Amino acid sequence: MHETPELNAGYWSSRYQQKETGWDAGFITAPLETYINQLENKDLSILIPGCGHGHEAEFLHRQGFPQVYLMDFAPEPLERFKSRNPNFPADHLLQQDFFQHTALTFDLILEQTFFCALPRNRRPDYARKMFDLLKPGGKLVGVLFSEEFSTPGPPYGGTPQEYQAYFEPYFTFKVFEPCYNSIPPRAGREWFMVLERRPKPQFIA
Repeated sequence: MHETPELNAGYWSSRYQQKETGWDAGFITAPLETYINQLENKDLSILIPGCGHGHEAEFLHRQGFPQVYLMDFAPEPLERFKSRNPNFPADHLLQQDFFQHTALTFDLILEQTFFCALPRNRRPDYARKMFDLLKPGGKLVGVLFSEEFSTPGPPYGGTPQEYQAYFEPYFTFKVFEPCYNSIPPRAGREWFMVLERRPKPQFIA
């Protein structure tokens, strides 16, 4: 029996310090790059929670999106991002607990290996918090793993049917399908989603 680690800020700092960052592709991956490239409104306020090394934010910043925010539990990835991108606004680097953030709301939130790093019992909370952090009509866009893993996490896998149950009360599903342009190590193992925030939650009795 594997003991589940306490996934707090100290845990993630240790992972960065020991360079145990196997989730990091080293670049923005094709699913999010493709989505970003079709965005016409560069004034969108965009959050990348659990941002890690922030490749998506770096891409957005270089493409001229001024309202990009990164959020991470641990200081190390934010410090490294700032060193690579000295012109990025320092007040857009948010070192805090995603579930505790209340100061800002966003037009778009990008999901890339954050959901799979959370304790599985926080998944319903994740869906609700995404609803709370998005403006009316805002979108949650990204990729989720579409299979269970045989090894203990994080990362933690799951199924599209499981994910749909979490999100359906809070979002309408614009795209929810197998990811066709995953990077090779994740090919056939990812699900792409574009979810639009409902005006208010809808729960089925």
